[in-house]
Amino acid sequence: MPLIDMPLEELKKYNGINPCPVDIDEYWGKALAEMKAIDPKVELIPSSFNVPFAECFDLYFTGVKGARIHAKYLRPKECKTPHPAVLQFHGYTGNAGDWNDKLNYVAMGYSVAALDCRGQGGTSEDIGAVKGNTFHGHIIRGLDNSADDLLFRHIFLDTAQLAAIVMNMPEVDEDRVGAMGGSQGGGLTLACASLEPRIKKLAPVYPFLCDYKRVWELDLAKDAYGEIRDYFRMFDSLHEREEEVFEKLGYIDIQYLVKRIQGEVLMGVGLMDNICPPSTQFAAYNKINSTKRMLIYPDYGHENIPNLMDKVYDFMLDL
Repeated sequence: MPLIDMPLEELKKYNGINPCPVDIDEYWGKALAEMKAIDPKVELIPSSFNVPFAECFDLYFTGVKGARIHAKYLRPKECKTPHPAVLQFHGYTGNAGDWNDKLNYVAMGYSVAALDCRGQGGTSEDIGAVKGNTFHGHIIRGLDNSADDLLFRHIFLDTAQLAAIVMNMPEVDEDRVGAMGGSQGGGLTLACASLEPRIKKLAPVYPFLCDYKRVWELDLAKDAYGEIRDYFRMFDSLHEREEEVFEKLGYIDIQYLVKRIQGEVLMGVGLMDNICPPSTQFAAYNKINSTKRMLIYPDYGHENIPNLMDKVYDFMLDL
């Protein structure tokens, strides 16, 4: 089998090389306390899009730093008893997507909430004021400020806050909530279930935002990770702060959050992935302590994988 990374047996034992900040647990404890102190001022606005069996809403809430965050929320029209819900997270620079592609879960009797990540392709606010590159590059956004200003810190918290809001909906059974997404959405699925461990089932597909230094050493800091190279070229061309940079990125490295996950995990990975290298994904997967299973596709990369989403749908059937 051709390789772009480690042999599979090495991947199964790989534990990552990006430095982990010594105070990471304190960092996220403080972040969660900040999030929980916010009055989210949840607002549900009926959408003009509706089908006979579903009600559709634009959901707004106030996240950390005062940003107004948007998600699409759908629920079965006849929802007399508490039922499961699924959270959906989109790929990098994207948005919550169309209403119609969420109806398969509503037809199953589930509510669905799909987040718009702040500052990306949807309507969530990005109100942070930081130094440096803001034209693109959310991984490095806030890197020259305090670690509390990292944009993905705020986005990770948005996922957990959305989960708590959905769990508090009267029509939702808080013990039967799942999360799913691919690429950035896969990373956010892992972040959400790490920061809101009541998530019962999660299905991350080739997750982004893992083991940044490994990406760098593989010379794959391009495409989705290209902003890491941009950062060094613009702000540290001699790499005098390289270790400091990667350690700060460690605060938003998914592999150091997943030990908090309590839900059941189904993860999909393609071994030919040169966007989110397999080793970076295994670095996170190998640290998950809850019940887990990985679907390994030797001939696929960062692309649509046949039948994978059918397997995810089947996995969510018994939430």
